[in-house]
Amino acid sequence: MLDTFAQQAMNYIALLIMVIVVIALITIAVLYVIDSTQNTQAIRRNYPVIGRFRYFFEHLGEFFRQYFFAMDREEMPFNRAMRTWVYKAAKNIDLTIAFGSTRNLRVTGEPLFLNSAFPTLDEDATESGSLTIGPDCKTPYHAPSFFNISGMSYGALSRVAIQALSHGAKKAGCWVNTGEGGLSPYHLEGGCDIVFQIGTAKYGVRDSKGNLSHTKLKELAAIEQVKMFELKLSQGAKPGKGGILPAEKVNTEIASIRGIPVGEASISPNRHKDVANNEQLLELIVAIRETTGKPVGFKAVMGDPAWLEEVCRLITVKGNAYAPDFISVDCAEGGTGAAPQPLMDYVGLPIRESLPLLVDTLKEFGLRDRIKVIASGKLVNPGAVAVAMATGADFAVSARGFMFALGCIQALQCNKNTCPTGITTHDKKLQKGLDPTVKSERVANYHYHLVKSVETIAHSCGVRSARMLEREHVRLVTENGFSRPLSLIHPEKVVFVETPKKHTNKSKETL
Repeated sequence: MLDTFAQQAMNYIALLIMVIVVIALITIAVLYVIDSTQNTQAIRRNYPVIGRFRYFFEHLGEFFRQYFFAMDREEMPFNRAMRTWVYKAAKNIDLTIAFGSTRNLRVTGEPLFLNSAFPTLDEDATESGSLTIGPDCKTPYHAPSFFNISGMSYGALSRVAIQALSHGAKKAGCWVNTGEGGLSPYHLEGGCDIVFQIGTAKYGVRDSKGNLSHTKLKELAAIEQVKMFELKLSQGAKPGKGGILPAEKVNTEIASIRGIPVGEASISPNRHKDVANNEQLLELIVAIRETTGKPVGFKAVMGDPAWLEEVCRLITVKGNAYAPDFISVDCAEGGTGAAPQPLMDYVGLPIRESLPLLVDTLKEFGLRDRIKVIASGKLVNPGAVAVAMATGADFAVSARGFMFALGCIQALQCNKNTCPTGITTHDKKLQKGLDPTVKSERVANYHYHLVKSVETIAHSCGVRSARMLEREHVRLVTENGFSRPLSLIHPEKVVFVETPKKHTNKSKETL
């Protein structure tokens, strides 16, 4: 009888295990269908069921990080705290935090904003208005936002990523820079403002021999969405090295847009072959402006300060007609899809040195009102953008910030065709996880919350808008742990022109 009871118990246990297994399989099947058909999380869609563990462990990390190590501010190049802020902003969820900041306020170079005893009331605050670039051009650009999308080319980014950025930028009211890969139909699809970047290989505006085609320039300038042209001299992540697009990413469409062979690595020259000195640089800027009728500027990483002084001195000799309409200053913190590590690690100045160098040199030569300044390089959070504005930038641009808004998890696969979120891959199976309709909303949300947060910092400092921030509103932590005013670390130079215009905060805005 005991044996019979034991046998029955074993049968019940076996049946229970079978039921559990069946329920587990049904649950997995249901989750698989749910994950593979939803369009809000690329990781879950590309990796059904398994992808859920990422979000599960991320949530557990909030409770268990104290027992292992504090990762919030330690990961590079963008730590968890920085990425989490972007993710929350993009998803339009609560941006408040509890208990206290995890930011280390003793790190050399960290900025601290000086709050006013009488901050700006909400009813007295004003939005940072549009700012005109190239007022003397046939078709000047009245840029509506101080925060915009930096250069990311179709090729480095997927079709669906470019579509999401284009539609998102239209909703946000900001521009999208094409990067050096040429203008794709996906850039235009959303109806947003476009800044066309001319790289060293002249992709999209090159003739059969690889030289600049003024015919193609005219065709591009005729497109109403194309607002400006940016001549790329160098990029923060790889100064002295041209763009690199691996062969596996050069499909038929990308090759056609760029004007290059299919299936071969797209490697740009390390500089423009037709620009060997400053005079040729300025003459090329004038030629592009005359051809297009639209604002023209250049993007560069600041290296030897003497070079910038020579450019400014030459402009004062040749006249303001030879001045670029804007200068985009990139820096050592810049990112890219693929670059040699020595260049990424060691070459170029960081933004906290290069931006004041550019602004002050332009002021010294009386060119600051003529040339607008665009700051670039790891500007993904409100604090970094606010410091750039206080230092003297007219605009700030970000590439990786908007990649995070698209769902980038910093997998560091950009130089391959294996991006798990579908952002930097042309693998159709991986791209299916990125729904442009959903992600365009997140692009717009991120832009809205960043601009709003920068304005909040400005109001705390007692000014009415972000463009009214000045250097005296910021202090930087020094080696001894105490801070010094940014205005003393980088004192503004005196303009030497005979009748200098009085600089005011309002001069940076269109009234």
